[in-house]
Amino acid sequence: MRVHIVSLLGFLFLLGLTAGDEEDYGPITHHPNSNLSAGGIFSSGGGFSSGSRGRGFSSGSRGFSSGSRGGGSSSGGGSSSGGGFSSGGGSSNSSRDDSSFSAYPFTTSPSTLSSLDSGYPTLLSVGGPGPNSQPFSNFTGSMDDHGTCQCSVLLPDTTFPVERVEWLELTAHNLSVTFQKEISKVKEYIHMISVYEKKLLNLTVRVEIMEKDSISYTELDFKLIKLEVEEMERLIIRLKESFTGSSEIVDQLGVEIRNMSLLVQKLETLDKNNVLAIRREIEALKNRLKECEASKAEKVPVAPRPAPGTCGHSGVVNISKPFVVQLNWAGFSYKYGAWGRDYSPQNPEAEMYWVAPLNTDGRYFENYRIYNTWDDLLLYKHNRQSRVTYGQGSGMTVYNSNMYFNWHNSQNMVKLNLASNTIAVTQTLNKAAFNNRFSYANVNWQDIDFAVDENGLWVIYATEASTGNIVISKLNDTTLEVLNTWQTKQYKPSVSNTFMVCGVLYATRTLNTRREEIFYYYDTNTGKEGQLAITIHKMQEVLQSINYHPIDQKLYVYNDGYLLTYDVIFQKEPQ
Repeated sequence: MRVHIVSLLGFLFLLGLTAGDEEDYGPITHHPNSNLSAGGIFSSGGGFSSGSRGRGFSSGSRGFSSGSRGGGSSSGGGSSSGGGFSSGGGSSNSSRDDSSFSAYPFTTSPSTLSSLDSGYPTLLSVGGPGPNSQPFSNFTGSMDDHGTCQCSVLLPDTTFPVERVEWLELTAHNLSVTFQKEISKVKEYIHMISVYEKKLLNLTVRVEIMEKDSISYTELDFKLIKLEVEEMERLIIRLKESFTGSSEIVDQLGVEIRNMSLLVQKLETLDKNNVLAIRREIEALKNRLKECEASKAEKVPVAPRPAPGTCGHSGVVNISKPFVVQLNWAGFSYKYGAWGRDYSPQNPEAEMYWVAPLNTDGRYFENYRIYNTWDDLLLYKHNRQSRVTYGQGSGMTVYNSNMYFNWHNSQNMVKLNLASNTIAVTQTLNKAAFNNRFSYANVNWQDIDFAVDENGLWVIYATEASTGNIVISKLNDTTLEVLNTWQTKQYKPSVSNTFMVCGVLYATRTLNTRREEIFYYYDTNTGKEGQLAITIHKMQEVLQSINYHPIDQKLYVYNDGYLLTYDVIFQKEPQ
């Protein structure tokens, strides 16, 4: 292959000698001893210059010079093996120059030779004798002092196609690399095919074992399972009709039973060997249903809604799903704060709603709004916005047209007159921890938390003496003096929030990002405390504050900037 390429390039190079512009030709020098005559030939004494771009023949000049070393002459026919040019017959093989080009004889005529000897300009042709000879250029001959006849002619510029050869080499290299990559892929595919062949063989063996297994399940087996599932579905319906309080567990069991029924239907068309696993799950569900049925007798029927502002019940038994009112008026960035409805024992039916978002740092309380009706709150209109510069935390509440909150960076309690936006009373809560010492879990700067219920105004906090456990104090709403105090066994930082109903403290904790649980209570009327399990659904992750209102018996919850309400469901008072 390489031999043919080299031959082709040489042929292209020789052809290039016949092309080019006239002004690009190099000079040719003639010597009289070269026998430039009608019967002679011209033989180059010089060689082709590879150092230049091929302009003529000679490494020292832009042409070639012929002299007595060029060769002899002959009048007979033939050709020149040494190279040169010939005008007629005769041949010469005496040239010693291997770099001359016999393939390109320079042809002259008697008149041309006469012009050379006379020193007049004439025309030198290339390509052999005959009408197809092409002129190169006019030249002028002359004779030097030694009697040597000299002439010059321009030869064409012959450019070797180096760029094309390089491009061919690069293309060949790229093709080789691509071929190697494809070979590698083929090897990888062969390996993967062998792996999958082994897996398929293994699966075939397993299927054969299952086919030969003596255990088989008929359509009767599935009918029996369906009957068992349908029996559980009927039982769960009866439980829902007679169940009181939180029905989350019953709902969950109902969902699982429905899923089981769907799974059994699918299994009829799939692998019947899964029946054993299904039977085990059915037994587990049956046991859980028995437990729920057994505990049904312990549940007390829900009491009729007690009269507003009264305590004709036996405590909180359940909480409704949340009702999302709106985003707070300051915007989504104000995730901390509190809101609620004013409770005035003298005018219980009066409506006044307040919304108090903290600054975005979650600590300082500076602005609040008052709405005189529920519609004004929903439409963000007819509000009265006021500013304070000394509040801290989201533990504020409103009672009898006064707002109560913690003075920043202190143990002081503040009573703010909402009508005039002026401080009415300040009082120190002795021994109370403050500045985030014993705040709620996930809620900072709420060391001192105020609450309102049917009995009046309360404050919930912790002290160093109580080692962080919750302390409850009943306050005089006029002077902020402590009337009575109860110390619990519940650690305050483990509680997410609290509220008061009829003198009973209820504490919540976080179950996950969508559920809270009322898990603890302390009754100040009896001094008893205990555990509960009442689920509270929430819209966002953190409940920043909870305020109870005795008239509409709702919880007003500030949930990561959103205002929520919940209906409180009470347990029937024993006869």
